[in-house]
Amino acid sequence: MPDVCFQSITSSGEVRTGNLTGRNCADIVQQLSSRGETAIEVSKIKNSDKAKKRTHTRNRKISKPEMAVMIRELATAQEAGLPLMHALKTIRRQASPAAGDVLDHFIQCVEAGEPLYKAAAEWGPPFDDLIVGMLRASDASGQMSTILHQLADLMDRSLELKRELLGAIMYPAIIAILIGVSGIVLVTVLVPRLIEPLADQMVLPWPTVVVMGFADFILTWWIWILVSMAVAVIGWRSWISVPDNRHWFDLLKLRIPLLGKLLRDVAVARFTRTLGTLTSAGLPILEALRITRDTLGNSALATAVDAVQEQVSSGKPIADPLEKSGLFPPLLVQVVNLGERSGKLEEMLLHSATAFDRQVNASLKIFTKALPPVLLIVMAGLACFVLAAILLPLLELQSMVH
Repeated sequence: MPDVCFQSITSSGEVRTGNLTGRNCADIVQQLSSRGETAIEVSKIKNSDKAKKRTHTRNRKISKPEMAVMIRELATAQEAGLPLMHALKTIRRQASPAAGDVLDHFIQCVEAGEPLYKAAAEWGPPFDDLIVGMLRASDASGQMSTILHQLADLMDRSLELKRELLGAIMYPAIIAILIGVSGIVLVTVLVPRLIEPLADQMVLPWPTVVVMGFADFILTWWIWILVSMAVAVIGWRSWISVPDNRHWFDLLKLRIPLLGKLLRDVAVARFTRTLGTLTSAGLPILEALRITRDTLGNSALATAVDAVQEQVSSGKPIADPLEKSGLFPPLLVQVVNLGERSGKLEEMLLHSATAFDRQVNASLKIFTKALPPVLLIVMAGLACFVLAAILLPLLELQSMVH
């Protein structure tokens, strides 16, 4: 069936352009009428026009925050009643250079009769399946401003969550780096200078022997240690790229105390908000599950969602496979079960997303408060061991003098 370019007007007076696939122009007019739109102009797209390649600049990569702002501005312009082309050109005037490149591509595509979601899919990353799916839903439903606002909210929350996670691990990471650096400097520089003069005068205590042996090993084989670390990194990346290995490792991460609960809470909050947003935008449940699956960031949880998709495709409910996986909290299973029974799944998911966000904040606070003391205990243990390695031979030497 050929692609047909159309221009229509909605019941609210908004002028829309795009293209649809149909048997003929009359079929397109009927499709527009079923969506509550009145066709103004309908024409077939010539093969030469469809095959015509558009060029766009990719010298500057748009960031996720810039993209969220761009989508929010487009939603606001559509909400104000501006036609899509006028809205794109309006926000283009004050866009950043990277966003300007994207908007130029969008304007070129829309002028050629393509819908916005096809322009985003043609541009590629960072327009992933989630963004393209939401744009497609906004085009199909005729509620572009509402769905774009939902997409912007979802992206803002995702960025906020990443910033919270980064802030949570920043302080513990700094402490861990300081522990490693100070320990290596202390063992390889300070301890040998204090202990080596005593090595010929007495039998060194075992803590001192251990520390001296470690220092000699690092000073002698430091090049091979660096090479081994590089080989280990390459080997790890190769090993983790195997799907079965990745699944096993992601499952292991979920069972680590503190960290596992935090990762699960983050994934559940993302799952709830994303699935609720997609279904409320009008996407079919199977497509919404497929897109949500790729946003979890954990292959074990993604495999559980695959099982959910299989069950749903055969006409079964969502809650049962979620519960059988054992990876999702009972509250989420209960929310999904009630939502399916009441026919208000998207509303239940969106309402519960706020509760899961609060749970993420609580888990972050526990993680950030518990991890630094653990690292300090480790640092104190290492410091005590090194201090014993230094003081024991000095005390023994003092007793020999007396």
